[in-house]
Amino acid sequence: MRQNPARRTALLDAAIEVLARDGSRGLTFRAVDVEAAVPNGTASNYFTNRDDLLGQVTGRTRERFTPVEAEVEATMRAPRTRSLVTQLMRDLYGRMLRDRSSYLAMLELRLEATRRPELQAALTEVFTANLRDSIRFHLDAELPGDQTTVLVLYLAMSGLLVDDLTVPGVLAPFHLDELIANLVERILPPEAPSDLPG
Repeated sequence: MRQNPARRTALLDAAIEVLARDGSRGLTFRAVDVEAAVPNGTASNYFTNRDDLLGQVTGRTRERFTPVEAEVEATMRAPRTRSLVTQLMRDLYGRMLRDRSSYLAMLELRLEATRRPELQAALTEVFTANLRDSIRFHLDAELPGDQTTVLVLYLAMSGLLVDDLTVPGVLAPFHLDELIANLVERILPPEAPSDLPG
C-alpha cells in the first residue's frame, strides 16, 4: 500500500464527494480516481478494498467536522449561559452546512452500515466518541445542563441537520437561527437570575 499521506487525504476527500453526489453504489475506485483527477488505479494502491475505503472515509469525515480550536476558544470567552450554548449550536450547524458533502457522505455511510457489520462497528465507535466528547466538553466548560441535556441537544440538532441538508423545503418556512435558539431554550433548564448577563 502506498503511504503518501497527502495523496491518501485527497483520495478520501474525493471519495466523500462521490458518496455525497452518487451515493454508496457510485463509490468505486475508478470514481474516486476520476474525482481526485489522478491516474486510473491510484485508489487501489491506497486502499485494500471497498470496506477499507469506507472505514477510512469515516475517519476523514470526523477530521473534517472537527472545529478549529482557536475559534472554539474565542467563542468560549463568553459567559456560560443559554446564549453561549445557542452560539455553539449555530457554529455546529454552520460547520455542517459548509461541509455538506461530508454530512451527506456520512448519511450514506450510515445506510451502508446497516448491511456491513464492520462499517457499523466503525461508525458506532466514531459517533460514540463524538457524543462522549460533546458531553465532556459541555460538562468541563460548566455550560448549563447535564449529560441528558447534551444528549437531547444532540438528537434535536441531528434531526434539524438531516432535514435541512437533505429536504430543506421542510424547514424553509422557519428561520434557522431562531429555530436553533428556540430549541436550546426549550431543552436547557431555566437560568437562575444570577446566571443572566448584566
